[in-house]
Amino acid sequence: MLTITQPQQTNAVNYSAIKEKQRITWGSGDYGRIGVTLQITGEELCESLDVHAGDTVLDVAAGNGNVTLAAARRFCQVTSTDYVDDLLAQSKLRAEAEGLAVDYQFADAEALPFADEHFDHVVSTFGVMFAPNQAQSAAELLRVCKSGGKIGLVNWTPEGFVGQLFKLIGSYVAPPAGLKSPALWGTQVFIDEHFAAEACEITYRVKEFNFRYRSAQHWIDLFRDYYGPVHKAFGALDAEQANSLEQDIHQLIARFNRDANLMVVPSEYLEIVIQKR
Repeated sequence: MLTITQPQQTNAVNYSAIKEKQRITWGSGDYGRIGVTLQITGEELCESLDVHAGDTVLDVAAGNGNVTLAAARRFCQVTSTDYVDDLLAQSKLRAEAEGLAVDYQFADAEALPFADEHFDHVVSTFGVMFAPNQAQSAAELLRVCKSGGKIGLVNWTPEGFVGQLFKLIGSYVAPPAGLKSPALWGTQVFIDEHFAAEACEITYRVKEFNFRYRSAQHWIDLFRDYYGPVHKAFGALDAEQANSLEQDIHQLIARFNRDANLMVVPSEYLEIVIQKR
């Protein structure tokens, strides 16, 4: 009998290596300086989820804790996780300043250290969407959420300002081979593909977050200094390329800006509430 040996796959995505680079990226700059401006999205997500006092809530890829704090303010039992220690520390300081009780744990969104069906609600605002292994991280959210519980997500859309910013940055600094766009999490097609089979209902709301800054240059300066992906992109370019990227970002801001004197740029995002079967 002839035995046929299948060739080994040589194009497998090295998620571990990508994840380590991402961890360094998000640890660069000072994301908390940007993250705190997004607080309203966490507050609105908790209202859309209709969380109740005493509910158990897991915040995945929590960053500096916007939805963590929003849930804790509603007297939920909150566990906040991230794989960047500095961001967890920032969130903890914010919670302590308000006298809020939160359990903080270092954790990878693709391998959550919790039992099956452990939480009433599992949430993430602009966080889990950046996990490189998208199918695995989606499966983890479902696994740790109780039957009858809810998963709440806030993700930038591909068409919105931030989605277009990531596309622009990718034209200057190519993403790792095989890595899919995080903005896919901001599409109904992606959510249906990864969650619909275990959901009894999924609610989608297209919303906008307004970036309100003194000027386009003010926004660029702060994001170049503090927002990891932008900070790293500029750091990887020579002076001429960096100047070109800055001018392209100015043009992108001008395309979305609705204030002739300052900067008020609406950025579309998708708010998703998944009711698990």
